[in-house]
Amino acid sequence: MGKSYSKEEPKIVVPNDTYNSPRNVLENIGKVIKDKATSVAKKHEHFLKGQLENASFCGAHCKWIGVPKYGSTDPCYLDHTRHTNLLHDKVKDRDPCDSREKKRFDENAEAYCNSDKIRGNENNSKGGACAPPRRRHICDKNLEALTVANTKNSNDLLGNVLVTAKYEGESIVNNHPYKNRNSNKSGICTSLARSFADIGDIVRGKDMFKRTDNVEKGLRAVFGKIYKSLSLLAQNYYADDGSGNYVKLREDWWIANRDQVWKAITCKAPKDAHYFLKSSPDFKSFSDHKCGHDENAPLTNLDYVPQFLRWYD
Repeated sequence: MGKSYSKEEPKIVVPNDTYNSPRNVLENIGKVIKDKATSVAKKHEHFLKGQLENASFCGAHCKWIGVPKYGSTDPCYLDHTRHTNLLHDKVKDRDPCDSREKKRFDENAEAYCNSDKIRGNENNSKGGACAPPRRRHICDKNLEALTVANTKNSNDLLGNVLVTAKYEGESIVNNHPYKNRNSNKSGICTSLARSFADIGDIVRGKDMFKRTDNVEKGLRAVFGKIYKSLSLLAQNYYADDGSGNYVKLREDWWIANRDQVWKAITCKAPKDAHYFLKSSPDFKSFSDHKCGHDENAPLTNLDYVPQFLRWYD
């Protein structure tokens, strides 16, 4: 993860970012939090890591074709027409991006700040967090269909989250203002990293934006089922605090599977797009091609930065 230049490789255009730019500051804060959370979660990771090849989906046609397993470890072959739990007959209605605005990078698009859809703004008379268009129209329609009947374990949950990530990434790449640049497409990777972090907040029950409560209700039920399938030792460790939210379990599930989510969200990333970090005046890190799609772990740490701070950046 992270590279330096060699004579054999074409020189990569590095953005003129300073180490104390807002994003780099947030990345450095996030790294400290992520590293600590990862070291704690390692003990139970094997209970929570999903196997994409064993994920199953039961959508509109499963009563005729059964519930086959996905059968591949590559998320880039996920297809919303088959790999979904949405029961709609029309293909377009099974698209995770259905009814979401595609032009999310329009300069005239406004953020949404009203308390009816922003958790935490209810009692803030002076305003609060505002969800940017990129978050408001994230491609998560398929997650609205999660139930304990169609999502039985970590494998199934991972499959559904990766469908969201794959189509969210595709939507960002296809509609990004930098997609036709001849060089310096790192802004595409940055947008992917921000949606990756928002998906992480959705999974962990931290998301401040609520289109409806359907996604969170489904996730709570599914994590409750995953909890009951754990060993007694793991159940004691992940015991719920009474809220029904399984906070610690959801945190560690994300840690165990975030690498696969990054791989899915970067499926359509341009080959010449690279993600950059500058952690000090003298040290730069940059991903491999396709925003680091083929690396073992994502370079970004934005999923460990509070959502309202990412939205302000």
